[in-house]
Amino acid sequence: MGTRRSPLLPTSLETILLSIYPAILVVGSLFALLDPAARAAPYNSTTQSHFANTAPSYFAKKSNIFNVFFVKQGWAWVTVSYLFFLFTHPAAGPSSLAITPKRLRGLFRYSVVTLWWFFVTQWFFGPAIIDRGFTLTGGQCELVEQADAGNADMDPTRQLVTGVACKAVGGKWKGGHDISGHVFLLVLGSMFLFEEVFHVARRAGGAKEERTIFMNDGAIKSAEVESQAENGISTSWTLGAKIVLGIGALCLYMLLMTAAYFHTWFEKFTGLLVAFSGIFVVYFVPRAVPAVRDVLGMPGI
Repeated sequence: MGTRRSPLLPTSLETILLSIYPAILVVGSLFALLDPAARAAPYNSTTQSHFANTAPSYFAKKSNIFNVFFVKQGWAWVTVSYLFFLFTHPAAGPSSLAITPKRLRGLFRYSVVTLWWFFVTQWFFGPAIIDRGFTLTGGQCELVEQADAGNADMDPTRQLVTGVACKAVGGKWKGGHDISGHVFLLVLGSMFLFEEVFHVARRAGGAKEERTIFMNDGAIKSAEVESQAENGISTSWTLGAKIVLGIGALCLYMLLMTAAYFHTWFEKFTGLLVAFSGIFVVYFVPRAVPAVRDVLGMPGI
């Protein structure tokens, strides 16, 4: 028997999924460089977007309907689609609101991913991680900078202003590294949904399990040792699963639009890395740490 794959390495399906995201960012960014309309359109480095009246595409406008009603409300779409899938797919339990062990572990995974989204974009014991990263790299609200010009004793609490608070008082968020919140949200949300639905659907359909885990004695075994047979459930692609795939697919399309029309290469790259870090903790660490696996479980198991 050959050496088993390390639990920390992605399966073949996960490798494909993980490679899709940087490929989309590269394709979108190259399109922005090669498209004559995008090159000719003025770009606002402060807002990291094109000016609305000269935008090269409908999707280059922040006011486009998909940005306003989908991306801006992205985590709500992820939440509703996942919960509908979790409480209707037969592999997780009866088609009711019954709390089964699999559904409980699914809720724990969702909670950890949501907590990471909250820390990065909303609040992290004060300003969110995106805002903290911006100020730590020299960024500041332009109004605060002007009001305190020449004052070396600026109050530190005023320097930790958030991007939302700065815009609320008419300021401009300038000077630092702005991790792409759109890239972060779209990658984290879609990868979370894909991890959940693909592993559940594959196991429900009787597909061979590629994932491996570390046992308490240090041995590496197939994840099948901790699962029970699903008895050939044939309804793997339920309505809930299809909705999840639809939301995930729309995330990928909007990621392409974000790559083409918003942010710099480095800002998109850091958004991708921060999203991948959350996925790694929820879906790869449990395979290597039995104590974490006991709490979070694994999709489909």
